[in-house]
Amino acid sequence: MNASQQRHYDTVEKAIVFIREHLNCQPNLSEVAEHVHLSEYHLQRLFTEWAGISPKRFMQSMTKERALQVLKTSSNLIDVADNVGLSGTGRLHDLIVSCEAMTPGDVKSMGAELIISFGEAQTPFGIAIIGWTERGICFLQFVDVSATGTVAILKEQWPLATYKQADAQGISDSIFAGSGDKVSLIVKGTNFQIKVWEALMKSHSGELFSYSQIAERIGSPKASRAVGSAIASNTIGFLIPCHRVIRGDGDVGQFRWGSDRKVAIQGWEAAQLG
Repeated sequence: MNASQQRHYDTVEKAIVFIREHLNCQPNLSEVAEHVHLSEYHLQRLFTEWAGISPKRFMQSMTKERALQVLKTSSNLIDVADNVGLSGTGRLHDLIVSCEAMTPGDVKSMGAELIISFGEAQTPFGIAIIGWTERGICFLQFVDVSATGTVAILKEQWPLATYKQADAQGISDSIFAGSGDKVSLIVKGTNFQIKVWEALMKSHSGELFSYSQIAERIGSPKASRAVGSAIASNTIGFLIPCHRVIRGDGDVGQFRWGSDRKVAIQGWEAAQLG
């Protein structure tokens, strides 16, 4: 994604925010286009290029009624998948994600023997910082304010590791453009957190779950609040798909990288299935 594509995402995100804020009024294309200072024709074309569906279809996918219906039918779907599968009739090919926990030695040494490469990359949802070791991706966070500040978050996790700045665009393209390659993750967390993250990785693109459904899935039905905390601790965005967890009443809920980006990812995934 180049600078022009970044501007396109920024425009689409602005349109999504407007649609979301006025969802009850079901704004038409003209109203959305006026808000983002584009003609109806250009907004329709830009939005469709980005999401694969029209603004109207995207708005329909954002409705609370759809979310509630998905929640009603999702409770057992997570049982049948062993890995996350991002597949559809659009641009995405199958993407298989495996997860490996950092060894106790890695955690105890705070990464003293780890070599972590990192870099800035464009994604369909804005700029991200990606970090990886020879064993897999250990960090993916979207940048809202400062790339430097996001890199600092990575380095806080492993203060004694050796860091090397590198080109992360190829990794980003493999993840978001759908190369079909297997993606390995290296995660650092408590046993409970890892159980939550693994449950999320057994979901599929376009599925939505409540916190209580995830709690039930990991065998801790009364731990909805703890599930929320585990999701908030996730530092590997998109690949550990915490964007698929919403409130039980169908509201999109919070997201580490902004609820508007969460809605954008949900809609983008749903568009690939349609």
